[in-house]
Amino acid sequence: MTARQAPGIGSVAGIAAAVRSGEISARSVLQSSLERVADLEADLHCFNAITAEKAMADADAVDRLVGSGLDPGPLAGVPVALKDNLCTEGIPTTCSSRILAGWMPPYDATVVSRLRCAGAVPVGKTNLDEFAMGSSNENSGFHPVHNPRDRSRVPGGSSGGSAAVIAAGTAVASIGSDTGGSIRQPAAFCGVVGLKPTYGRVSRYGLIAFASSLDHVGPFGKSVKDTALMLQQMAGREPLDSTSADVPVPNYLDQIGQPVRGLRIGVPEEYFGEGLDPEVRSAVEAGIQELAKAGCEIVPISLPYSKYAIPTYYVVATAEASSNLARYDGVRYGVRAREGKTLAEMYRRTRDAGFGAEVKRRIMLGTYVLSAGYYDAYYLKAQRVRRLLASDFDRAFTKVDAIVTPTTPTPAFKLGEKMDDPLAMYLADIFTVTANLAGIPGMSIPCGKSREGLPIGMQILGKHFDEPMVLRVGHAVEHAMAG
Repeated sequence: MTARQAPGIGSVAGIAAAVRSGEISARSVLQSSLERVADLEADLHCFNAITAEKAMADADAVDRLVGSGLDPGPLAGVPVALKDNLCTEGIPTTCSSRILAGWMPPYDATVVSRLRCAGAVPVGKTNLDEFAMGSSNENSGFHPVHNPRDRSRVPGGSSGGSAAVIAAGTAVASIGSDTGGSIRQPAAFCGVVGLKPTYGRVSRYGLIAFASSLDHVGPFGKSVKDTALMLQQMAGREPLDSTSADVPVPNYLDQIGQPVRGLRIGVPEEYFGEGLDPEVRSAVEAGIQELAKAGCEIVPISLPYSKYAIPTYYVVATAEASSNLARYDGVRYGVRAREGKTLAEMYRRTRDAGFGAEVKRRIMLGTYVLSAGYYDAYYLKAQRVRRLLASDFDRAFTKVDAIVTPTTPTPAFKLGEKMDDPLAMYLADIFTVTANLAGIPGMSIPCGKSREGLPIGMQILGKHFDEPMVLRVGHAVEHAMAG
């Protein structure tokens, strides 16, 4: 029986169960995935690298375990795609930047090793905005990703490749990183599910840093359940990561499917104001009405400091980026420019050739806000406002169990539409950056389509480490809208 013939294997749970039972082989599942990659990749550009040979070896290892009567793990044979800013041993990791062309890490990121131990089969490294800096995947140092729902439009960013492979069906699940919305925003644009966990819930060890206090690693899937199954294997304390939280990992499937009657759902007025596309508003409000029909109490709330989220985020994020990217100088890391005759000239030429325009812009902004005479006026003030933003959520969660908002102000925009207007591009993340600044979990789920057939996403936010509640509410909306 082939992967395409076997019933019910389109999901993470379905594939894993079929492989573990011997109903289907991991190799045949992988072959089906690779065939679809071959059919679509030339048009979509989702991948920076396809690791077919290594993936076949991993799939065969899963099949050998099954043949020996051993359990290969809860993700047995599931084809997954990895964002190309996660270290993979012996496989190029580029961050979609020319400055890291050809670099092969000597180790796997914690997330990668945990997925492999669970039996997942990585099929390749996905394209992204360079060093995860962007909202459209047009800032890749190689080529932009095209949205599988409409190839004239962006897939969102920076994890556009990881979202697009799910929408295209070239992988069953994928991993992205989210610094200001880079999982949730592309999930909304591509019509898939994307989850950003609580800061510290999933280890960042082996994730190449953009902004260390804002970076999160999380999964994409076709459904809320698929996403929960992936998170189950990724979450937990990592001794090599000082920022990973020593908090017990619950069973994320326990609350999925549980009734939501009696839950209090907060709806912040600040997220439904000026700039929100009417079709997005209508779709999200329809999702909120489904929760009301299911017995949830809809509670109007206010998050007053949200209006300062974008400037606060871009001060903090660029400052941390400036610090993190200082290491790419042609000596310690990165491809070295050979033309420089002095050390300073070599630095300049290396960074000029290796970094793209958006990365340079953010390094310059970050260096400026950290410079003498401006640190207190910009960076320190931004950190104070960040605390106020977090306090907004703390107060709100004393009144509600979860918060529902739009994920993005508009559906996916056209390729090239905002490349000459950085501020307009930054505003694409206006509803998502607050969760990163506060460190709370957030998930985007599909909640409708525009008149042009473009996906629209609903964002669900929860308390720190309350991913089970986020998943429970998300599944309720998903189930209601599917029915």
